[in-house]
Amino acid sequence: MITTLIGASEGIPHPTLWYPTILGVLVVVAAIGLFCGSIYLLLATNLGARLGFLVAAAALSGFMVMLSAMWLTTASPLNTLKGRVPAWKVIAQVDSLDKSNIPTVREIAKKGKVVDPAEAANVKAAVDTELVIPQQQGDLPKPPTPKFAKYQLSTEYVVSDTREIGGSNPKFWKLQFTHKPRYATVQVCPALNVKLAQGAAPPTPTCDPTQPVTYLVLERDLGSLRVPPFVVLVCSAILFALSLLGLHWRERDEQEAAAAAERAKSGTPAPASSGREPVNV
Repeated sequence: MITTLIGASEGIPHPTLWYPTILGVLVVVAAIGLFCGSIYLLLATNLGARLGFLVAAAALSGFMVMLSAMWLTTASPLNTLKGRVPAWKVIAQVDSLDKSNIPTVREIAKKGKVVDPAEAANVKAAVDTELVIPQQQGDLPKPPTPKFAKYQLSTEYVVSDTREIGGSNPKFWKLQFTHKPRYATVQVCPALNVKLAQGAAPPTPTCDPTQPVTYLVLERDLGSLRVPPFVVLVCSAILFALSLLGLHWRERDEQEAAAAAERAKSGTPAPASSGREPVNV
């Protein structure tokens, strides 16, 4: 009893273990058992266990082929199966762009271009995620601290001079299947602390001239948004083809059995063997 009270006072070690982990697994298992199992039960009582299984497997895999094809070709508003979305990722921090290990980044001042405001906002969001130390939310476990995090708030520093270089738009009909890396750089400096009068609007953040300026190098992660539905499409298509092949073999075996019974009844000699043994499906 005392041990239980002590454990309860310290909190649950894994607050997300029951929801959504265990509860999610139970929901999936129950859904498959209820929906797929009920359909198979109806088919098995009318067609037999083996033929009912083949029909149910062919129907389910065929439905998954159509569903995964829709996931792959349309932007569904539902929470469908998908991979990582494209995003900027911070890969390095340097004191000067000339000291970068990436040759393309060293030329960004001459050959790069200033990004538009919308893309600059996306870069700023990636920088904030990397520089701000995450805070613990309620009873949830504290997220890991990023490699370059050293600020408590995003207002403690100023991000400016956002530039990008690289990238490509490959055309598969020209046998181009890979993208060239796309990089972006930003200048980061600590913000100047300004004392505000009561009721005054905060000024535009400016760099503290007494603090050093650093640069962050970001690379565009193209993500894997359509990879999971493509994998599901290929696997479902293989299972669908195998199910149809099993149904075809069963039908051929039944035709051959009926023909053999008819020959035995009429006394007609059996033709030469085709070399394929009957398959009991």
